[in-house]
Amino acid sequence: MNIAQWLYRQAQRDGCRPALYLGRDLVADYRVFHQQAAALAGWLRAQGVEPGDRVALFMKNCPEYLITLYGIWYAGAAAVPINAKLHGREARFILQDAGARLVFVSPGLDDALAAAEVATPMVSIAEPAFGAAMACAPVEAPMPRDAEDLAWLFYTSGTTGQPKGVQITHRMLMAVSLCYFSDVDVDVATGADQILYAAPMSHGAGLYNMLHVLVGAAHVCPVSGGFDEMEILDLAAHFGRVQMFAAPTMVTRMTAVAKAQGRSGAGLRSVIYAGGPMYLADIIEAEAHFGPIFIQIYGQGECPMGITALRRSEVSDRVHPGWKSRLCGVGRAQSGVELRIGDSAGNPLPVGEMGEIMVRGDAVMPGYWNNPEATAETLKGGWLMTGDMGVLDAAGYLTLQDRSKDLIISGGSNIYPREVEEVLLMHPEVREVSVVGRPHGDWGEEVVAFVVGQVPEVELDGLCRDHIARFKCPKAYVFVQELPKNNYGKVLKTELRARFQG
Repeated sequence: MNIAQWLYRQAQRDGCRPALYLGRDLVADYRVFHQQAAALAGWLRAQGVEPGDRVALFMKNCPEYLITLYGIWYAGAAAVPINAKLHGREARFILQDAGARLVFVSPGLDDALAAAEVATPMVSIAEPAFGAAMACAPVEAPMPRDAEDLAWLFYTSGTTGQPKGVQITHRMLMAVSLCYFSDVDVDVATGADQILYAAPMSHGAGLYNMLHVLVGAAHVCPVSGGFDEMEILDLAAHFGRVQMFAAPTMVTRMTAVAKAQGRSGAGLRSVIYAGGPMYLADIIEAEAHFGPIFIQIYGQGECPMGITALRRSEVSDRVHPGWKSRLCGVGRAQSGVELRIGDSAGNPLPVGEMGEIMVRGDAVMPGYWNNPEATAETLKGGWLMTGDMGVLDAAGYLTLQDRSKDLIISGGSNIYPREVEEVLLMHPEVREVSVVGRPHGDWGEEVVAFVVGQVPEVELDGLCRDHIARFKCPKAYVFVQELPKNNYGKVLKTELRARFQG
């Protein structure tokens, strides 16, 4: 089934329900949302776009984003959302690799593509051509698609090389959306709620749009087009039942601003966080200030938003004897997947043993776009080899350690950077930290910590010796103004390691 059927049905059932907002201003109800998507689909078909063709979006967060996304699906095509923060050359690679028929762009981003000499035809949402598309004869209903048909071509962040295109099917989107109700926000999103898009709609935030269309919730795009702490707090207070997806760095920044401004976060109902490590001290501070609004999920592009979840009751629990260890983890398997820990050959390991996290189920990709070699490396025996290391306890709770490539091996002993980072972040003057391995002639690698904050090394050494084994303690500290990050807020450890080369 075409995932866009959810919009079609919502427009039939309750078309007058508010659908799309820009800030506090209503842009479209569900009937108009459907009509504009259907008209855009008609225009795409008139341009020769066929079912299965790829159509890209290189756009900032805005109501037109959702209209365009659903217009692509109504036409039976597959969407290729591209993060608006990418350089034009990076976007060019994605457009070429995907074989996109055309690309919709926000004002200004067409210039970035033109400067990168992109050959793909462009349609700016600010130009008359887009308005003309909205006036085209609409299709009657979404084009029928099979569950295994491509819906969303998601490009990985490419921190270790060129990004790969993850094929996300209509079945995957349905599985992830339905698991939200059973495993993530079990208090249940309704039509009285609002979803606020402060993180890029090309990624996690946008992947939660479908379930909110299904229940008829409102979709709110900040006027800023992105993440602004005070804007989020103001919009939450205005709308009253706001849900949003946020990277851990966004949560820590929201907490700092809210505390500094004396804002309680009124109107924030659910904040789902993922996309990087959320350190224990940070989530404890955030929950203490905002209350029980936080939910953690774990996923990756190859199984988007759908591997595990730590419910709000578990994030806020301070009674269970193992609450700290659970809060350091990422929860239990969502209903749509099987989860296990395997060795290097994929053989299952006993409870409590460290190994690679393996997943299979309806939320897992069928493979990478035009990349059979990478697909064969990642999908083995029906299991997705995530490349992440973790441990499952007897109750099924998963503790995520690190990417397997980030593992430090010193003197034959395995050192997981996150364990060291958690300790260093206990120091109140350490704002951020990233731990990597540096080549060592005798030991293979030694631990080095990149630290944001001015702290005497002797204090950090003492903190580490008090909490972890000596062989895990950093042998050197590098104090920096900021850590290198990609456009999704993930620390680029490859860049940190590169400083030791040559």
